[in-house]
Amino acid sequence: MEGSKAVSSGKVLYEREDEIVTIIINRPEVRNAVDRETAQLLFQYFDQFEKDPTLKVAILTGSQSNFCAGADLKALSSDSSNTNSIESFPNPGPMGISRMHFSKPVIAAISGFAVAGGLELACVCDL
Repeated sequence: MEGSKAVSSGKVLYEREDEIVTIIINRPEVRNAVDRETAQLLFQYFDQFEKDPTLKVAILTGSQSNFCAGADLKALSSDSSNTNSIESFPNPGPMGISRMHFSKPVIAAISGFAVAGGLELACVCDL
């Protein structure tokens, strides 16, 4: 659908324009660190990208001045129920897409910090 644009809001933004989707980690207050909810949203949006035959390429980036500072360690340490422990994350991995394989190109648009798990996300991308 030419010129179409879908935008979501929250911890991860999903913006579609024509055959390109841009997925934006939107947690600038913690340098786009990934907590459990963010990881699940990343997985959900990349799974949606992979299954949609009308999408040809995805771009992963971070909002404002950082790509991603890795896992949100404060969120991991503050959850007494242990649901944020690294071991409790689902198969795609603690960063959401770490273990995913894509049949279409994924581009990391890196600006600012890309450390720890942020570097892991960048390495999942093709370019």
